[in-house]
Amino acid sequence: MKEYLWLALIIVLIFVLILAGAVFSPSFSEQMSYLELFITMGSLLFVFSVLVVAATLGFSSFAIFMTLMATIIIVIFGVEAALLLVGIVYCMWGFIFAMQLLLFEHRTEAAKEWFVSRYTHRSFLMEYRFFYPLLGMVYLLLEYLPHFIYKDNISTFRPADIAARIDSMLKR
Repeated sequence: MKEYLWLALIIVLIFVLILAGAVFSPSFSEQMSYLELFITMGSLLFVFSVLVVAATLGFSSFAIFMTLMATIIIVIFGVEAALLLVGIVYCMWGFIFAMQLLLFEHRTEAAKEWFVSRYTHRSFLMEYRFFYPLLGMVYLLLEYLPHFIYKDNISTFRPADIAARIDSMLKR
């Protein structure tokens, strides 16, 4: 808990320093630059906090929260910002899901516990279908890219086989 307090203190201090720069700037253009930085930092903090909530809660319980956040962002910043937020969250959660699938493929116990604690048979299949395009991207990044750079062997990656094993594990 102490680490979170330090993190919150650092974030607050960053915002205070930016606001102090805006207040004590000698010209109007510098003040506007600092205020723009303040708004940008606040937006980034909001997006990353949404990603942390998505990673903590999981996708199924996150759907209601994401709908509420997308609605608030549409009202405040517009449709483009909401689409950007949804795209970033989709990519981040999809990469987390894909990495856990790859860890499960390599028999990591933590990945098995991650799937058992977060998913039912139905919710796993839903997310598997939803994030299937990102599974291929992660495989390309982790297998083909090292193959071209280091001339390593390419291991076969069959997402359907991994999904079947996880699905049978979740049905028990």
